Amino acid sequence: MHTEQGMERKQQLLDAAAVLFSSKGYATTRIADICAAAGVAKGLFYWYFPTKEGLFAELVRTMRTQLRRAQAAAMDPGAPPLTRIRQGTEASVIFMAEHRSYFSFLDVERTDEALAGVLREGSDVYSDDVIKLVAEAQHAGQLPDGDPRMYATGVMGSVSSFSHALRNGRLDVPVYELAAFVGDWVERALRSDN
Repeated sequence: MHTEQGMERKQQLLDAAAVLFSSKGYATTRIADICAAAGVAKGLFYWYFPTKEGLFAELVRTMRTQLRRAQAAAMDPGAPPLTRIRQGTEASVIFMAEHRSYFSFLDVERTDEALAGVLREGSDVYSDDVIKLVAEAQHAGQLPDGDPRMYATGVMGSVSSFSHALRNGRLDVPVYELAAFVGDWVERALRSDN
């Protein structure tokens, strides 16, 4: 178990790595670069992470946890499932905008086979979350029958595509306006057969 100071040092390494990975790319960022940016000795890196790949996996898992917390905080547990899907969608768009550099980095690194497994693991977690909500909405009669995975893919694809367009400057709208638009888009698309 790490002390509070130890957790701060670990977070410094994660934060430094996120910035460097985003600006230089994963392959060209060295452990020494991360340590220098975090202001820690190289030996301390290995106290927390066995390898650069281990740090990357931790970074991805940390961001995934933060995104899921943002989604959970935005969703009213007493609201109907379709409303919660919309709330989670909007929270996802906002989170992705607030962490643009991280998601831009993932756009580039997604093709790296060494990193693909941990990225796929994250996608599976998000997909499972949405599938559960879709199935709940179907059970409540809010959505038509059909494969919940298909609906979940549409939800996740909408969030990803609109967020990607915002990051790349193809859309120039305020983040909260975009989040509301995507939430409305997803809700209308899901209800289209009902």
